[in-house]
Amino acid sequence: MERTFAIIKPDAVERNIAGKIMAKIESAGFTIIGMKRLHLTKVQAMGFYHVHKDRPFYADLCSYMARGPVIALVLEKENAIVDWRTLMGATNPTNAEDGTIRKEFGLGLEENSVHGSDAPETAAYEIPYFFNSLELA
Repeated sequence: MERTFAIIKPDAVERNIAGKIMAKIESAGFTIIGMKRLHLTKVQAMGFYHVHKDRPFYADLCSYMARGPVIALVLEKENAIVDWRTLMGATNPTNAEDGTIRKEFGLGLEENSVHGSDAPETAAYEIPYFFNSLELA
């Protein structure tokens, strides 16, 4: 079994569609082994997205992620990272395939409803950023 990290972003939480997104996650065979709702500070968002610190969108991304509550998730299944990336869809909802979360729920490039780890190394950083081992069931 493989684990990956996911976030239901502020735009989706604000629109009360987190349950619909979690239903798609579970229907795709993922087990949610960790979940918490939290409101990131801008400093926490900056730490989480530090890999993008030199990118032009970094400041806007961090402000967006700190604007309201998010739901952090740890997902588990065989091939979890690839399967979660596929279920999320392309970063820009306009380019996402039908049936993906971003195509169905995303509002735009920034407000695309979900985040996911893109590699095992990323998941290894992102999961413990939000969860300790006692919080994973």
